[in-house]
Amino acid sequence: MVKHKGHFLSALIFGCCFSCSVSLAQGIEPDDSFTFEIGLPNAFVNKPFKEMMQGLISVSPYYQYALANGVAFGIGAHYTYFAVNEFSVPSAIYGGMHCLGGFLKFGHEKFWGERFGTDFGIKAGYMHTMIKTDALFEQGTRLNVLPSLYIEPNVGLVLSSDKSNSYRLSIGYPFFGFGFSPGEIGVEGDAGYDTDQYKRPSSFLIVGFGYTHYFNGKANSEN
Repeated sequence: MVKHKGHFLSALIFGCCFSCSVSLAQGIEPDDSFTFEIGLPNAFVNKPFKEMMQGLISVSPYYQYALANGVAFGIGAHYTYFAVNEFSVPSAIYGGMHCLGGFLKFGHEKFWGERFGTDFGIKAGYMHTMIKTDALFEQGTRLNVLPSLYIEPNVGLVLSSDKSNSYRLSIGYPFFGFGFSPGEIGVEGDAGYDTDQYKRPSSFLIVGFGYTHYFNGKANSEN
């Protein structure tokens, strides 16, 4: 809990720094751009997922185009890796969960001053989750594959460095279209969990940073 509060506090401080920043740099009119986001995932809601899986990294590269009114459309890929928390399972299990998918994004991107901007949106698509552990292998399963839909509300607090580049604090909350039970990683039995927990969606909070390069179509056409 302290760790999560630390993330939110960092986000708040970072956002305040953005709002208070003053610069003579030329403002950006977002159009077509490429963004690369990297963050740390922390599982929520589904108790077995939250306690048995430990998020290590989340990566999302995507292309986005924003209209003059700020409405934005994008397309990209998502990868997240969760390792089995060997200290939270009945017996030591080694391995992890690879989550690889593609998404379309719909949102709103706008700069509110010379340097500070926001990027709100929803990513939605398909996720291909692959779980590989030594316990599953011993049971005759080389790879446990869980296909599902994927949706992620997200927000970016953006600070430009010049008319073509910016950096951001990114916060996302993905939902995968499947529940999670101990058996997904090879644990036998319910491991002491209420089976109603298995039905809850696998979801997690991502707090990270990103870089965006703007191709400056609007600025170039004006020049």
